[in-house]
Amino acid sequence: MQTGREAINNLIHSRAADHVPGFDSPWSDTLRKWVGQGMPADEKGNPVDAAEHFGYEMVGCGGWFDWHPRRGFSETIEETDEWKITRNGSGAVLKYWKNKSGTPEHIDFHMTSRDIWEREYKPLLSPFDRQRVGDTAAARASLARVRSQGKWAFFGSTLVWENMRASMGDYAMYMALVEDPDWVHDFCRSMVNLYKQCYSILFDEAGLPDGIWIYEDLGYKGRLFCSPRVLEELVFPYFKEMVDFFHDRGLPVIFHSCGYQEEALQLIVQAGFDGLNPMEVKAGNDIFKFVERYGDRLMFVGGLDERILESHDRAIIRRGVTSFIQRMKGCGARFVYGSDHSLSTNIDYGDYVYSLEVYREHRGL
Repeated sequence: MQTGREAINNLIHSRAADHVPGFDSPWSDTLRKWVGQGMPADEKGNPVDAAEHFGYEMVGCGGWFDWHPRRGFSETIEETDEWKITRNGSGAVLKYWKNKSGTPEHIDFHMTSRDIWEREYKPLLSPFDRQRVGDTAAARASLARVRSQGKWAFFGSTLVWENMRASMGDYAMYMALVEDPDWVHDFCRSMVNLYKQCYSILFDEAGLPDGIWIYEDLGYKGRLFCSPRVLEELVFPYFKEMVDFFHDRGLPVIFHSCGYQEEALQLIVQAGFDGLNPMEVKAGNDIFKFVERYGDRLMFVGGLDERILESHDRAIIRRGVTSFIQRMKGCGARFVYGSDHSLSTNIDYGDYVYSLEVYREHRGL
């Protein structure tokens, strides 16, 4: 059998693979729950590495730079045993659970106007600060370890959309999209320039991975967060610029967007992305329709309705996993098996292990 790296490289470049590779993303809460249900743990009681334990064939090895204008800044505003409120280096105050996963609650934002951005934050992004890149030696070691295991190694990060939301907050960002598009362009240009410098240093010092993941959630249930026209004019030019930057180095790029994706598909393809994740079913995505329309342009990562794994019914799990894989094969899809979002605490360890057994029964090509 081909290694995961070989199979995924073949799939992403429209060559023949001998099996359907696998990949997923368990929540940290889920892994802690699974330790209590039989998942192995280390000497401190922490879950063992999920990618190694479950045999995932794609593994993240670096990226996630400090892009906030005030690098390294985090101010604790309030803290309890259950949660912590902090101000980040973009001036946003966010509330995080301490003992469970979840998106932070938006409390307050300081970067609410172009004037504040230009006066207080944008100047902090130049000259470039090498410390934003982080520990490239660790990324190099991780890359070597994953490569030695025959897996497809990637670097990843957010880019412009998620960074705007985390800086301006939803209200100021959406108002800017309508009333001050020049501010949006200026913010995005600053981020792209920063990320190009960060990735260049990471590549020079850690080496080139097998590919890149860009994480930008553009939708919720049944809708994009804004119109395709606005995305096309204000956001996707910067996605395309970064995709071209990676392609110039021979690196394929996978686009991750939770929520609804369909109305952005044409933009994703036009920007040159090589893969798409995760095609969330309950948000209104139909991966089989996606394959029919863009299967010649995209490799798909994920797409299995996670609610099948949450059913606690192994007959449902067997039918659901088998049907999904066979339908994807029947469509001629280039795909990596996995869930349509991530693995929640509603899934039991034994059921997930069983689902992987069923997947492995059907992964041959």
